[in-house]
Amino acid sequence: MTTQILLLISGLILLIGGSNYLLKSAVELSVKLKLSKVVIGLTVVSFATSAPELLISISSALKGSADIAISNVIGSNIANIGLVLGSALFFTSIIIPKSNMVYDWTFLMIISFVFYFFLKDYTVNRVEGIILFTGLILFLFFIVKIRKDDSNDDISDEVTLSNLNILVYIIISSFVLYVGSELFVNSSIYFAKYFGVSERVIGLTLVAIGTSLPELVTTLVAIYKSELDISIGNIIGSNIFNILAVIGITSIITDLNILSDGILEFDIYVMILFSFVLLLFYLSTKKRLLNTYHGLIYFICFIAYYIYII
Repeated sequence: MTTQILLLISGLILLIGGSNYLLKSAVELSVKLKLSKVVIGLTVVSFATSAPELLISISSALKGSADIAISNVIGSNIANIGLVLGSALFFTSIIIPKSNMVYDWTFLMIISFVFYFFLKDYTVNRVEGIILFTGLILFLFFIVKIRKDDSNDDISDEVTLSNLNILVYIIISSFVLYVGSELFVNSSIYFAKYFGVSERVIGLTLVAIGTSLPELVTTLVAIYKSELDISIGNIIGSNIFNILAVIGITSIITDLNILSDGILEFDIYVMILFSFVLLLFYLSTKKRLLNTYHGLIYFICFIAYYIYII
């Protein structure tokens, strides 16, 4: 028991550390490519912070624990909005750019319903995975080609790493993420069996919060540095990546067969509802400003959801 706790903590530390260095190298690379803050937040940062979800979902699915893979994505998307955005709003008010809602939020809602449709038969198969991954390619093309002029300011004018160092950072951080995901998944499965709880609950709670910590840290750091374009783009972008990249790639590797009814009958609706409420908050204020009040609502709903499923 003690050993498994240490392995779980070690896996989580490796996941956070690996995603942090992957994020650093990815942002440095994007600066060299002269990408805007909006594009960086929606693509580079989102992919880097979603890396733990991707590796954990692949590892879980290959070990025959598809419920962890699916609930990890659903739980992470809920945590990204309820926990990450909710917590961020305790520290600052955030104006959501119109483009984030018109383009990114709309795209997120569309793929969320597509995801729900694919889940209705309790299986996400290889063909559906290819469709989701194709959606990811289209999303990236749209962001880079069409939205590249949304913001002309670079995230930073200073590049501290050479091309070789960036490559080394990416390779090492990816390996660290792999090792961390293996430790974390194996320990999570152990605790699910030890405490007699379903893999769905483990995936929605322990795994989802653990893999959402990079998004939380990245968002809080972005707020501290007044990079609010990145904080909002990171949250919405991460949710898009979780569905299209994590579920897409994992289901291409192996079919995801759901065992728990709760995923389809309850959790997926909560995920969609949390995203939809963002539109209601956006429309309820003339200045499109989210504040502590909105953050408190999200945080309370997030805690209430966790109390209910546990």
